[in-house]
Amino acid sequence: MSQYDEIFIEGIKCYSTIGINNWEKNTKQPLIIDINLLMEKIDNNNKDNINETINYKLISYSVKELVEKNTYELIETMGKDIALLCLKNQKVVEAKVKINKPNALKISNNVGVVITRGKNEH
Repeated sequence: MSQYDEIFIEGIKCYSTIGINNWEKNTKQPLIIDINLLMEKIDNNNKDNINETINYKLISYSVKELVEKNTYELIETMGKDIALLCLKNQKVVEAKVKINKPNALKISNNVGVVITRGKNEH
């Protein structure tokens, strides 16, 4: 039995300037981001109060703002920054971020990266 509960957010739709090619540096591209957040188990005597868990709406909009306001060359760097942003929430013990970049290659449907960071990692 796990000592953690998990919150997931799937399919955050963003547009960002991302990539190493010249055309990518001038064009916002679609990204789809999935996030899994581990947190200490919610107490069985919880009060059904948002303060006892992670507010996934706040996390989602913070991630979208980070991605759309910044420019990246690598999705790996973006993934790390998203994970570290999520870990700023005191209840998050581990953040797993999957970034899908569906228009990156003409010969594939999707490419991406999965980045996982724990509370005490950098």
